[in-house]
Amino acid sequence: MKNLLHTFTPILIMLFILSCNTQKEKKESKPSFTGRDGEIELVVLDPGHFHASLLQKFPQKQVNDTVWVYAPEGDELNQYMKSIEGYNRRSDDPTRWHEMVCAGEDYLERMIEEKKGNVVILAGNNGKKTGYIAKSINAGYNVLSDKPMAINKEGFKLLEAAFDSARAQDVYLYDVMTERYEILNTLTRELINNRELFGELRDGTPDDPSVVMENVHHFYKQVSGNVLVRPAWFYDVEQQGEGMVDVATHLVDLIHWQCFPDSTIDYRNDVQITSANHWPTTLTLDDFTRSTQLEAFPDFLTKYVKDGRLDVYSNGRINYRVKGKNIQVTALWNYEAPEGGGDAYSALIKGTRASVEIVQNKEENYIKQLYIDKDQAVDGKVFELALSEMVSELQKTYPYLSVQRITDERYQIIVPVENRKGHEDYFGMVAAKYFGYLVNRDLPEWEVSNMLAKYYITTTALEMAKKNSTP
Repeated sequence: MKNLLHTFTPILIMLFILSCNTQKEKKESKPSFTGRDGEIELVVLDPGHFHASLLQKFPQKQVNDTVWVYAPEGDELNQYMKSIEGYNRRSDDPTRWHEMVCAGEDYLERMIEEKKGNVVILAGNNGKKTGYIAKSINAGYNVLSDKPMAINKEGFKLLEAAFDSARAQDVYLYDVMTERYEILNTLTRELINNRELFGELRDGTPDDPSVVMENVHHFYKQVSGNVLVRPAWFYDVEQQGEGMVDVATHLVDLIHWQCFPDSTIDYRNDVQITSANHWPTTLTLDDFTRSTQLEAFPDFLTKYVKDGRLDVYSNGRINYRVKGKNIQVTALWNYEAPEGGGDAYSALIKGTRASVEIVQNKEENYIKQLYIDKDQAVDGKVFELALSEMVSELQKTYPYLSVQRITDERYQIIVPVENRKGHEDYFGMVAAKYFGYLVNRDLPEWEVSNMLAKYYITTTALEMAKKNSTP
């Protein structure tokens, strides 16, 4: 097997590439996690997405500096290694990763055979991901996977079997839901579960849902100050997945986590899909080249090309009902953000006493802001008292938080930008949460059930949308 050799600067002493030919030892016993330093030994499998390296951006004492990497040779592995090199070389809080790389066509077989490490990290081609999950779980690994863990109905069935296998082998499978750690989302969860302030979540209707969430992403963007080079397969919905099975997983997850906290959602009994539709974003060849640095559309994309333009079915809307509440989620992909803007998110959650809204648009300078609106039928003084008490309670945890009255019925919950964490910080928070589950053996059953419900919703909606758009 041919090993991948990388040329790195001599300064990078801590980054060590080890040929997989010399690594034939197997670990027979299943590790018991105690929380001690270095006991989490990561295996990074086929890191085709920058989220793989973000999970290593911030060092954690429990994670061993030696990381096993199994991947095919190519640009995606090179980009991952370049990111790790940057983390090791930075002047502020540098990492000390030793990357043990096994590269070649039989990378997956070698990972299963050698059984190095105890936690597999997955972030890459979504068309391969569910299969990677199943094989890793069956081999006895714990798995922390970037979203989505399934992008079609076949993948959902395999994922469900993987969870059964994980339960039988006493290993944990978990997905990286970073948006739970964004402070305005966290505060929303607190606000809507204060019955005196918010009341009860309205039932809504399919035409007037009680929860509406929308996310806008962009194909051409910068990450960690550098232009993100997309792999060509990112534009193939059979490999990346459509928007409603990819980024919409964050929206569905947030809704269930916020509106039904710590509650089990059984997709067989609690969920009904009421409608779904999808539509493309069209890219020119210049757009594609700018994003991928490729001069032509590869053969596997030609079926999506018409008159020299590429249609990517990255946009989708799902209307569904969970536990009697009507919900709508929309995933949108534009090519490039407007000047001064970036990825955008909006949410509206309607209660019987108030509604909570997150806005991120031009008027807000593309900075997320959180509002709460009193229902007209609620007495103003009673509402302000409940809001004041709620804010005082929240300030015990978030002392920088404040509230400002905008109109007689609208109030802003103010969180200074300097007190907010960034998106890249959330990956370390998710990892720490997951590692805590490994030590305490206390992954909640509702988390497992709700992960299945989430992917049932997205993959079933995709199937429905395809049927609706078929001539």
